[in-house]
Amino acid sequence: MKPEKTKLENWICETEKIAVLTRPVLEDLQLSRLNSLLSSPAFRRGYYSNLPNRIESLSELSSLPFTTQEELSENSRRMAICSQADIKRIISDVTSGTTGPSKRVFYTETDIMHTIGFFAAGISEMCSNGDKVLIAMPQSGPSGLFELISAAVLRLGATPVACGVGKSFGEMADIMRSNRPDAFIGMPVPLFSLIRFMGSDFSVKRALISADSCPQSVETALVRALGTKLFPHYGSRETGLGGAVTCSAHSGMHIRENHIIAEIIAPDGFALPDGSQGELVITTIGLSAMPLIRYRTGDFCCIMPDACACGGVTKRLGAVFRDTNDEVSISSLDDALFSILQLVDYSIKKTDSGYEIFALHLGSENIAEEIRAAVLALYPNISFSVSSDLCLPERKPLYLGKRHIIS
Repeated sequence: MKPEKTKLENWICETEKIAVLTRPVLEDLQLSRLNSLLSSPAFRRGYYSNLPNRIESLSELSSLPFTTQEELSENSRRMAICSQADIKRIISDVTSGTTGPSKRVFYTETDIMHTIGFFAAGISEMCSNGDKVLIAMPQSGPSGLFELISAAVLRLGATPVACGVGKSFGEMADIMRSNRPDAFIGMPVPLFSLIRFMGSDFSVKRALISADSCPQSVETALVRALGTKLFPHYGSRETGLGGAVTCSAHSGMHIRENHIIAEIIAPDGFALPDGSQGELVITTIGLSAMPLIRYRTGDFCCIMPDACACGGVTKRLGAVFRDTNDEVSISSLDDALFSILQLVDYSIKKTDSGYEIFALHLGSENIAEEIRAAVLALYPNISFSVSSDLCLPERKPLYLGKRHIIS
């Protein structure tokens, strides 16, 4: 049976007042919106004042200069094109350890409402009226990520169940047992760890995963536990928090193309054809507070070369990952170590002599030896020390955000 067309395109048609969405219609919209942005007085007074005020085709976008993460950090306020009074939300993030300027991204009320609409479209792929949805995302006040997702869930007639981040495994298990949610929204490894901690006593059957990459071993285990495929989502502060989401065909994430133009580039900056892995570059034509031109995300993926089985016309991103160029890849470690059946979670720290791994497990006496064997197979010439402890209910996930090697 043919999958249902991505619900994202219903939202695009409704938002843009388009009767029938086709590739030419969508690309005409993108070019028109980009040129309106390039020629607007507010845009031309700010950081991008040296850009041309018009391009003749989307292919000419590649002639414009990139915006780097460092430039965003150093020029955030100059990149905003709205008044201070119109800014309803600011998200700040220090991008270079504990030093350097903070990367600040601004949003208007319109940006926030568009994000809720996009979230609702994506979430509707896996839940509907009457469902309960466990949300394991940060609760950071009005217009925070948890609050926007909750608003989208409520728009569908479903019930948001607050979990947040930073709770112990016992606390999360209690929330799961007392509320019996049908679906989950959050990072993949915390869901995997919670299910492994709880055993078979969980109710979630569908999951929209976001905010971190999903190792293949974790995806395989989650699909087996839930009985359904996952719904990956890609988003960042720079995309307005929502960027691309999976449809029922489960073959890539449909891009929010009414608001985002996506490119994939090689290390030398030249554009790559669809199907090629490279760095994702975004031009956010639909953001009214802080549109970015050719922003280098630092994320790596491809644009899927084939049409989606759902019949949608929006382009799709493949799996997204970070290329850290470290001697040890946490993605490779995740894939190998989470295949160990008694492992609930682990963290890794760089030391002067090598790396330290700390693991939480379900009671295996041999967990440290299994971990050593797995890392030795990957990195035979690097020193690792391994310690472990039983995952008691008061233990918490070892990462609150994206998984990384602790320095």
